[in-house]
Amino acid sequence: MIVEGKIVEKYDTQTIKETFKKREFVLEFAENPQYPEFVKFELIQSNCDQLDSINVGDDVTVNFNLKGRKWTDPQGQVKYFNSLQAWRVDPKSSSAGQETPPPPSQEWAKEDFSQDDDLPF
Repeated sequence: MIVEGKIVEKYDTQTIKETFKKREFVLEFAENPQYPEFVKFELIQSNCDQLDSINVGDDVTVNFNLKGRKWTDPQGQVKYFNSLQAWRVDPKSSSAGQETPPPPSQEWAKEDFSQDDDLPF
């Protein structure tokens, strides 16, 4: 999936586990300029570095995958989580007309989490 918009927030990279890191950012986009949307995306692993050269206020094109997870907490309640996992963030001026296929699935990341973990991500 692809969306274009303006970076309104970018956060520092978080180390979740020794082998897993993520970085979040917020994109403002407007199908209807009267009602802009503010959507939070995440970058994981080596993709976190893509935001280093991008500033708040920059117009960008974001390539992302929609992710969803099912998790059972220690009390046995099932919870569902959604995330927008960006895999490419380009300044809008240099990305027009370009589309790169998504990276291979990172199934290995699922192995790091068990049902006993407090957080599934």
